[in-house]
Amino acid sequence: MEERPTFSELFAGCVRSAVHLEMRDMYTPDDPVYLDWKADVPVNAVERWREWYDLIVATVARGVQVRRARIISEPITDFIRHEYDLTADLNIAAGERVRWLPRRHASGLALPGNDFWVFDDQLVRFGHFAGDGTYLFQEITKESDVVKLCVAAFESVWERAVDHKDYHPG
Repeated sequence: MEERPTFSELFAGCVRSAVHLEMRDMYTPDDPVYLDWKADVPVNAVERWREWYDLIVATVARGVQVRRARIISEPITDFIRHEYDLTADLNIAAGERVRWLPRRHASGLALPGNDFWVFDDQLVRFGHFAGDGTYLFQEITKESDVVKLCVAAFESVWERAVDHKDYHPG
């Protein structure tokens, strides 16, 4: 069953900004793109994630700023290495701005307990995951205190994080 609203619907309603904070070291362990990457099968990120790529290209073309920040443990996990390897060809090529923050630099930040998207500083979409990274469900809120918390958390991470072109995991 498809969740509502979908990402397509959320981005379609967005007019200024969409920001995403990722804080896990593992996502979707059974993702075929990840499994291919892990098996050294060449991965064309744009073709494998065409729907996402096209969605971001269209969103950015409308003037919406899309930013993504990732808080990561170091040394990085295989999954984060996979994300890092695909970021330039997928996320940045589509028009996202991406930054990385090693977890040791996030200790003084107040962060929500779950990954989230914030659309136009008005709506938050939390993503809930199992301990192994399996996606469970989304939660949508427009509660002003929660939105403010997430906006402030994202901006504090963004301020400390390193731009993708300058981040080089060990």
